[in-house]
Amino acid sequence: MLAYVLKRLLLFIPTLLGVLLVTFVVIQFVPGGPVEQYLAEARANVRGGVESGGTNYRGDQGVDPKRLAEIKALYGFDKPAHERLFQMLGQFARFDLGRSFFQNKDVWSLILEKLPVSISLGLWTFLISYGVAVPLGVAKAVRAGTRFDLVTTLLILVGYAIPGFVLGVALLVVFGGQLQWFPLRGLTSANWDEMNWGARIVDYLWHITLPVTAMVLGSFAVTSMLTKNAFLEEIRKQYVLTARAKGLGERQVLWKHVFRNALIPIVTGLPAAFIGAFFTGSLLIETLFSLDGLGLLGYESVIRRDYPVVLGTLYLFTLIGLLTKLISDLCYVWVDPRVKFD
Repeated sequence: MLAYVLKRLLLFIPTLLGVLLVTFVVIQFVPGGPVEQYLAEARANVRGGVESGGTNYRGDQGVDPKRLAEIKALYGFDKPAHERLFQMLGQFARFDLGRSFFQNKDVWSLILEKLPVSISLGLWTFLISYGVAVPLGVAKAVRAGTRFDLVTTLLILVGYAIPGFVLGVALLVVFGGQLQWFPLRGLTSANWDEMNWGARIVDYLWHITLPVTAMVLGSFAVTSMLTKNAFLEEIRKQYVLTARAKGLGERQVLWKHVFRNALIPIVTGLPAAFIGAFFTGSLLIETLFSLDGLGLLGYESVIRRDYPVVLGTLYLFTLIGLLTKLISDLCYVWVDPRVKFD
């Protein structure tokens, strides 16, 4: 197994290089880079708006060449593309993600600043999804074909069909606007620092209820149906009939023998689901509920052409994704000793 792990770790290098190289090349052809963004904002501040003139607009038109050269040097665009690429790769090799062009902060600082919001959404989404979907899938497998199975299947499929942002709008309108049971925005109240710990916990849960509900409802379907199908497949196998023939009770057969084998596809996907819940985020949910998380950070960075943030977060998330995939593969051996990587 050690040789397999080392080989997978070595494969991280070409994968990361490929992802970063493709993204860097695409960036070179995207119009409206950081220099143009800076000049456009400067024009807007001076004139009260950018006179683009449609497709004939040029961000450097009428700008003193010396000033333009200084701006390019400020963002590092005075160097050839290949030099900037190797400089970026050298920084990433030292886990230096660079500094934001427009927010005057290190990319690491921005990620750590936005991470609590994404952790709040991701952790609750993960815990509630698996905490409800797995027992529900087991119950559906035991009662397969009954009215309970049909009704719950209909409900979770309806929930899966409703987009999260549409459900979020409905929750905001009904429970935040009309009934005013929950707040419309933010993760905490304005006076959160003045509250005691008990009041802080209640206030936090009060704010997080609607966005988590909007994110979690659609995730029940896949996990619960996967659990149900895995249990049904295991229940029909010969070892279950043998265990019942030996006189074991149905509960003991289900939880002692069937449970471990049926959860192999679920458990092996836990690392990816757990890490992905933190870092993938939800742009629409964060925007809808005014939550400043990683999803919103990535979107704003792309719009503003803040390339250090775009490439830095891409590098970090790709590395985390590769590690998570490796852990998921190793979980097969932990759950099922019959699996060998030889």
